[in-house]
Amino acid sequence: MPAWTDRLRFAFQPVVNVVTGSVAALELLARPEEGDLLRSARRSPELDVEIAALAVRSAAHQEALLPLHVNLFATTLAQLPEPTALLAAVREAGRRPWEITVDVGPPFSALWQDPLVEAVRSLREGGYRICVDGVGDGDLPLRLLAELAPDIVKLDVSLTARLPGDDRYRAVVDALRHFCEGIGGRLAAEGVETERQFTAVRELGVHLAQGNLFAPAARRPTADVYRPPVPPPVAAIAASGPAGPSVAAFLRPAALLPLSVSAERVRELLTASEETSGVVLVDDDGVPVRAIDRDRFLLSLSGRYGHALHADRPALRLADHPRTIPLDATAWQVLDVVAADARRRTGDDVAVVDPAGRCVGVVRLADIVRSLAESRVEEAVGLNPLTRLPGSDVVNRELERRIAQSRGVAVSWLDVDAFKQINDGAGFAAGDELIRAVGHHLALCARQFAGALVGHIGGDDFLVLCAPEELGTIAGAVLDRPWSAGRLAVTLSLATLVCPPGRIRDHHEAAGQLAPLKKEAKALDGTSWVRAEAGSAGHQVLRGDSRTHPVRRAAAN
Repeated sequence: MPAWTDRLRFAFQPVVNVVTGSVAALELLARPEEGDLLRSARRSPELDVEIAALAVRSAAHQEALLPLHVNLFATTLAQLPEPTALLAAVREAGRRPWEITVDVGPPFSALWQDPLVEAVRSLREGGYRICVDGVGDGDLPLRLLAELAPDIVKLDVSLTARLPGDDRYRAVVDALRHFCEGIGGRLAAEGVETERQFTAVRELGVHLAQGNLFAPAARRPTADVYRPPVPPPVAAIAASGPAGPSVAAFLRPAALLPLSVSAERVRELLTASEETSGVVLVDDDGVPVRAIDRDRFLLSLSGRYGHALHADRPALRLADHPRTIPLDATAWQVLDVVAADARRRTGDDVAVVDPAGRCVGVVRLADIVRSLAESRVEEAVGLNPLTRLPGSDVVNRELERRIAQSRGVAVSWLDVDAFKQINDGAGFAAGDELIRAVGHHLALCARQFAGALVGHIGGDDFLVLCAPEELGTIAGAVLDRPWSAGRLAVTLSLATLVCPPGRIRDHHEAAGQLAPLKKEAKALDGTSWVRAEAGSAGHQVLRGDSRTHPVRRAAAN
């Protein structure tokens, strides 16, 4: 009688990096030829682990060098904290734990959560990556998601299907992206079937995606996937803030080999795959020790006597010291690393390392330069042509990001009093010059603080985002200065809404509470400043005089 293993096959589905379009990993999917083996595995932790172990061995037979995703039920890890058969299969296949991501799937609610959290912690300490699967249509408690703090949060296919055109589902995904940014993880979407869905996940800053649009699950692994011709994920880059997009957005799999590998083995690997731009030589702990660039290495072997001199000797002789960057670094920091190195190595990969120093992938300079350049083009489109300051869209996105991160923020609305009369009296050229001068001075003042942002939202209106404790410095620097257009003296009005964490839901609510404050500021004589706290009654008049009604005064902070 045939064993159950004879009736089980595995399919490989590429996991695609949304920014670079490259294959980041392969998910191993069990495909029983008959019976309902997966339902049995849900009830039997030992069977579930054995299927995962067989999946790893199947990938070894296929010579798949890409990182792998293997699936386990959450109930399996809760009942069998150490999946011994899977760990043994990883060792036998010559794989390193950090090349394996364990996709933990539902059900989640009907189990003891503490053993699951402990099992995940143990796997992570051993070097394994953790993905929580089926988020958005399962029974995963948010508290448990926070406790697990996975490396990857994978959206369920039912959520992906509803993203195009439905702001409710987009808001959910946006919140999950902010969660991933907060824990240093990445957001993935499964079931991407159409270009509209792909465009939606890119716009929302999803990092990884899989689905039939790129390539269907197949019996043999492939790195040849369809790459839809769409622009880069502006939302993800903009949401990363002034520091720039995260290195994680550009992560590609690294070709990792031991220090003892021969030059001939490296040559075989490089010539077998044009996608492999280099090799990282690592020690037994996965820490990069040397790096091999594809072009320089192959050139060394192709010269006269090159193959005879090097083929049977360690590839280490033709390697350079690795350039490394931490996983939580930004794309701009990668450029700093590249700029500090020798010119001949400008195009070399940069190895990305986790907190333990292990190589988790590489980034390519070309990917980063292309995305940063395209993001700058998108930024330029949104800049006000008069002041070259960002418009309301950029300011609103940054405000939403800070709200999602539960950060206190002050939102200020500044404008010029009686600007139409100034234009009529001094001329539009003098009015334009005044607006440019105010915008330039605001930006100059805000530049003292890393998180401050100034936007020009049109006409004589400016928005300023900063931390509450930075308010006094920025406001004083602008309001204390005498302003004029031609020979006409000019006064300014400033309205500020201080938003402690949790007081406002989004930028719409902030704008709604800020509007009446601006009216209060405009009703005062001279240069004025009115401040209030979100959700609180009343306001403070910090500058300006009123002859029509009493006001509550307070000293500026």
